[in-house]
Amino acid sequence: MTSAIHRTAKETKNQYAAQMGEDLGGVFYAIWQEAARLHNGWHEYVQLFGTKPSRIALMNDAAPQFFRMIQDELLDMIILRIARLTDPPKSTGKSNLTIQQLPVRINEESFRHEVVTLIDAAVAAARFCRDRRHRQIAHHALDLSLGLPTQPMPDLTRENIAAAIEGLSKVLNAVGFHYLNSTTEFGLVSNLGGAVALIRVLDDGVQKKAERMACLQRGEVPNDGARRQNL
Repeated sequence: MTSAIHRTAKETKNQYAAQMGEDLGGVFYAIWQEAARLHNGWHEYVQLFGTKPSRIALMNDAAPQFFRMIQDELLDMIILRIARLTDPPKSTGKSNLTIQQLPVRINEESFRHEVVTLIDAAVAAARFCRDRRHRQIAHHALDLSLGLPTQPMPDLTRENIAAAIEGLSKVLNAVGFHYLNSTTEFGLVSNLGGAVALIRVLDDGVQKKAERMACLQRGEVPNDGARRQNL
């Protein structure tokens, strides 16, 4: 695990700058933060939509339209984060925060070549994200929108998303290990107030809903009317 776990954000950033140099350390820290947010979002998505069929059934029972919207928006956010982190270092004349900013800041030639190889693999693994970003998220390609014959969208599966995220992790962990002698297990995410907490509350609510419906079917008045009016 990264040693940054027990440090404040400022202390961690200062450590990176001290051991990597101000330029590389600052860029690495910013990319690391974005990668951590990406992993967190992916973890929450999988917890909701990719772990148990019973969770899908529960969300469909509770609020299917809302959770379909959440599913689509979360997935778009994840695709955008992957695409941004693997973008070229510049676009339209402006610099981007991307793993492709790292090599130019690495002075050791042999290690720079190692990082470039890992970056090339990560960029290739994430190509489908940038294509989807360009044609469906950031812009609406007219041919796709009208259902006209066109080049098909690349497959979007949990496997290729996980592979793209893993490619990013390999780049960051190679740099982290080289300069800091530490790596980050990005996949170890624990959100006490995240998706699993929501699922548990949702399950309680759906059970309460069933009890309320049974009460009404018996001709009885549920005793939670006043509370529900305040929601």
